[in-house]
Amino acid sequence: MVPTPQYAGARVVVMGLGKSGLSAATSLRASGAAVEVWDDKPQALAEGTAKGFAAFDGAAMNLAGVRSIIWSPGIPHGFPKNHALAMKARNQNIPLVCDVDLLVEAQPEAKVVAITGTNGKSTTTALTAHVFQQAGKRTAVGGNLGIPALDLEPLGAGGTYVLELSSYQLELMPHLACDTAVLLNITPDHLDRHGGMDGYIAAKRRIFAHQRPPRVAVIGIDDEPSTKLYDALRSDGLHKVIPISVTRTVAHGVYVSGHELIDESAGAPRMIVDLKTLARLPGAHNWQNAAAATAAALSQGIAPEAIAEGLRTFPGLRHRQELVTTAGQVAFVNDSKATNADAAEKALLCYDNIYWIAGGQAKEGGITSLAPLFPRIRHAFLIGEAAAVFADVLDGKIAFDLCENLESAVKKAGEMALASKQPSTVLLSPACASWDMFKSFEHRGDVFRETVLKLWPAGKRS
Repeated sequence: MVPTPQYAGARVVVMGLGKSGLSAATSLRASGAAVEVWDDKPQALAEGTAKGFAAFDGAAMNLAGVRSIIWSPGIPHGFPKNHALAMKARNQNIPLVCDVDLLVEAQPEAKVVAITGTNGKSTTTALTAHVFQQAGKRTAVGGNLGIPALDLEPLGAGGTYVLELSSYQLELMPHLACDTAVLLNITPDHLDRHGGMDGYIAAKRRIFAHQRPPRVAVIGIDDEPSTKLYDALRSDGLHKVIPISVTRTVAHGVYVSGHELIDESAGAPRMIVDLKTLARLPGAHNWQNAAAATAAALSQGIAPEAIAEGLRTFPGLRHRQELVTTAGQVAFVNDSKATNADAAEKALLCYDNIYWIAGGQAKEGGITSLAPLFPRIRHAFLIGEAAAVFADVLDGKIAFDLCENLESAVKKAGEMALASKQPSTVLLSPACASWDMFKSFEHRGDVFRETVLKLWPAGKRS
């Protein structure tokens, strides 16, 4: 656990009692803060008070003497409407911060490599941390990925926190000061939470605020919003900007040429690795992740040879194009993390003869943007709230079944793929959120994995 002595003797309110909220409350209490907890859900509040925490009076909302409100990033505070407690706190100049902000404030001597983007940030975070660890760097990985931030090891001087940061978290991190900040890409997402695209981009841009010299900014330049941020940072005279691209050569950057990863950030081009040899990083989107991890590692003095070895030995990340098993000529791939069409597109580009499981709680735009990839799909199996809407989009273009649940979709897809007697892929890449049927995308992926291994136990497991 990371202590938070900066709050010793202070009155603080922890709003939201999920894993990260309870972790923050525990650290603050152990460090001498006067902690009060609140959650809009009575059951969650009861669980918090059962652990010995005093309940904040959510009706009276007395904020006298409160230094900060530790706000769960998952709870809306400004959009789509103002939360009453957040609005009152802002009126009294009381900051809203998240648990990751407590971490970076409590560990000022540790380095911070932070990673954000609409898609790919979890894989890039895990990959970057793996490269650092393989190179002998004392590293802890967290933020939006893995265990709560304050449950990480205190690293101090000589340590590096590799942090995945969502747009929700970036809005709640006034103390963030990255040594290296990475922005992978920006496509429309979470627009209701940020009041539109401008608010979403502004939240992502916060990762570059208050950076520590030499203020290394790694930015993907394969989409228009990110390219505009790249141009702005390159011209501000403050940042050392490293562009990354999988579509073209970029001067002073890290890029993909053919299937080779090239570093040109320090002068003459040099090959880092043949990307075709990275079995756990298939497809152009994963090549972007590899380019970003490489640029981050180079910025922290890791040798190219060590980076290449780290990329080669990366074990992959669950629920992100995770190869569960192979039965006959059929691969079963768990890409449950693909919660929007842009993420699903990345997976669909990697395979042929796809038996596609999709659906759930639809996001803005649906799957119409995936039409150019429909020829790769042999059959679709639709689940959840979005099934009927997706069926309308696919009607006349792709054969599909409406399935009662994920388990039946897996069974039908697997049997049909095996019966084809051709190399093929059963791909769970839902292009939807999971909340209509599951606790989380992880839960959805776990159900897929368990169902596949129950039905085809003799398959070759990955």
